[in-house]
Amino acid sequence: MKRPLQYLALACYVAFLGFPLLWLLGTAMKGPDELTTGGVVPLSPTFENFGDAVGRADLITAATNSLVVALGTTALVLVLALPSAYALARYRTRLKIAANAWVLVSQVFPVILVALPLFLILRQFRLVDSLVGLTLVHAVYALPFALWMLQGYIAAIPRDVEEAGVVDGAGRLRVLVSIVAPLLAPGLVATAMFTMISSWNEFFFALVLIQDPAKVTLPLTLARFVGAEGQVQLGALAAGALLATVPSLLFFAAIQRRLTSGLLSGAVKG
Repeated sequence: MKRPLQYLALACYVAFLGFPLLWLLGTAMKGPDELTTGGVVPLSPTFENFGDAVGRADLITAATNSLVVALGTTALVLVLALPSAYALARYRTRLKIAANAWVLVSQVFPVILVALPLFLILRQFRLVDSLVGLTLVHAVYALPFALWMLQGYIAAIPRDVEEAGVVDGAGRLRVLVSIVAPLLAPGLVATAMFTMISSWNEFFFALVLIQDPAKVTLPLTLARFVGAEGQVQLGALAAGALLATVPSLLFFAAIQRRLTSGLLSGAVKG
């Protein structure tokens, strides 16, 4: 394919991916009279919908709750997944087969199937209607896929690097922390990104487990813009949804370089 056609194909792909964001931005900046029109670009741009979304739905509190849960989930998943994925990737045992089978099976369970058992378990520990309980549920839900991701990254690390550390007298824990973890940085960043975004956007578990208005998360708050009779406050909803995507975009922009950097290149040279 010639270079102009490559640029054209790339531009079309970027426009396809960016259209939902542009539609949200255009709708969020429309006045009440323009919301029913089909155009994307507002003729009389206004920021009233942003003030409406923040003021009426307590968006800041909900965003803070979502951020606390997402950061807690990410930290917990990384702490649990790193040693577990290392053991599964480096040791050939029957437990590895069972664990990998559990990872695959857990991904096909409908969310509603595990919601009731999780609710009953959390109620016994008085963690229903708690951000700690919601964090634990998000971690349980994200951990299998995080294990699956990290196993692939660990398997790509040459064993020679670890064996050199063992020859120098390092134990397995020291090898994992001082040698494997730095080389695994792109994988850890990718896993953290997946975990944090999935927790940030999660809706169903928060709907089941959280009843206190002061502890609702951002997806629940955005759902309030849809009335009981199905009447959607479209302008405020678009503004709120756009604000909800900003942390994800900032997080991705901050870690993009770490994702694409090749820390493994040259690791075993010399």
